[in-house]
Amino acid sequence: MLNQKTIDIIKSTVPVLEVHGTTITKHFYKRMFASHPELLNIFNHANQKQGRQQTALANAVYAAALYIDKLETILPVVKQIAHKHRSLGIKPEHYPIVGENLLAAIKEVLGDAATDEIIQAWAEAYGVIADVFISVEAEMYDQAEGQTGGWADFREFIVQRKVKESDVITSFYLVPADGKAIASYEPGQYISVKLDIPGEENTHIRQYSLSDAPGNPYYRISVKREDAIGDKPAGKVSVYLSEDIKEGDTLRISAPAGDFTLDQQDDRPVVLISGGVGLTPMMSMLKTLVKTSPTRPVTFIHAAQNGNVHAMRKAVEELAAEHSQVKAFWCYEKPTEQDRAAHAFHKEGYIDLPWLQSIVADKNANFYFCGPVPFMTAINRALKEWGVDAADIHFEFFGPAGTLD
Repeated sequence: MLNQKTIDIIKSTVPVLEVHGTTITKHFYKRMFASHPELLNIFNHANQKQGRQQTALANAVYAAALYIDKLETILPVVKQIAHKHRSLGIKPEHYPIVGENLLAAIKEVLGDAATDEIIQAWAEAYGVIADVFISVEAEMYDQAEGQTGGWADFREFIVQRKVKESDVITSFYLVPADGKAIASYEPGQYISVKLDIPGEENTHIRQYSLSDAPGNPYYRISVKREDAIGDKPAGKVSVYLSEDIKEGDTLRISAPAGDFTLDQQDDRPVVLISGGVGLTPMMSMLKTLVKTSPTRPVTFIHAAQNGNVHAMRKAVEELAAEHSQVKAFWCYEKPTEQDRAAHAFHKEGYIDLPWLQSIVADKNANFYFCGPVPFMTAINRALKEWGVDAADIHFEFFGPAGTLD
């Protein structure tokens, strides 16, 4: 436990972290990768280049300082990060490396303002925070390995089937290379895929939501090919998976992880809202709901550019036709002439509150949403404006966690 003096010192640095946090974390990553380049095999290079990882870490450090005297307050965030760490293969031996470079980055960025007393206080605080993460992650590793069909770290799976779902989304059906059982999972969870891409110096690891219901002898992931747009380069991993990985190839994957999961104990209506490839965890939830809760009302709302990039439409419509409690609605931002001729969508433009209120019978429901950050920000704002209880609003970031407010 930290003494009161240390707690007071840490809390005194909160205003500084609010201003300089991202500068510190940018310097931290640059410093750590220079001294430990092997860690480039774990961290997402694209998120580093875009600054998303640095921002996420800055937010986490800020929250830790703010709640240093009651860390239980940020336990949900700790668990969310720990799920990601477990899926990446982060181990206790990595924490001293992070601590050493984080403290050095604080000192080097803040200069004389980071007194010896402040650095010592942060060293003590980091030790406590690291112990919390190590403890939570150890439990997660044990759970992942100990469950039926479970395993630790990465396991080889074979691409049994590769299915084109739209112009940009492809599904991969993965079965274990050893022919043994696979672990079950909660609808909404993801797996990490570890790839060695020809010509790339480092290993790449990416997380993909499981897009089918649990209980099958395979895992299914559905990957959007991220093409180059303007100054934004193409996604190395998504392009490699979409264009180069073939049926029969082998992928290394983690056991399922993640805390964005369907509450199957609640019997209230469920509203699933997705944008683009954000529909993948929603498909797992929808397919689970029709199996396990056949009377629970489900409203499935999906936003896409147009019908050409709208994946899994037929699968959802078939479920809606078979199960009267399922209603499906489509919102196309820029429908094609073919979409218009076929009356293939219910709304043009963007999902907004008036439309949501017209198709969702009752705001007393569980709302789950996922998609691009601007999309999620708009949905979150609409639900709050409607007065939906914060406890009923659930969302997932594809990539480092951020904020929607």
